Amino acid sequence: MQILEFDLDGDYVELKQLLKLADLVTSGGEAKMVISEGLVLVDGEVELRKACKIRAGQVVEFNDSQIRVLAAV
Repeated sequence: MQILEFDLDGDYVELKQLLKLADLVTSGGEAKMVISEGLVLVDGEVELRKACKIRAGQVVEFNDSQIRVLAAV
């Protein structure tokens, strides 16, 4: 499993944006599709909300990759 770390700029990032920023999908449309198909986990649970607010401390999993969201320093 590939483990990525993402440093938050603000309070949160939307799930679809996070997938794109982490280069796990090539477009926002692809991000929306994989989320709606139930292929993305947030903290171990399937997340179907495309604009779900992902905050520091949360873990997102997709396609054998894990993104650990860190607070801005």
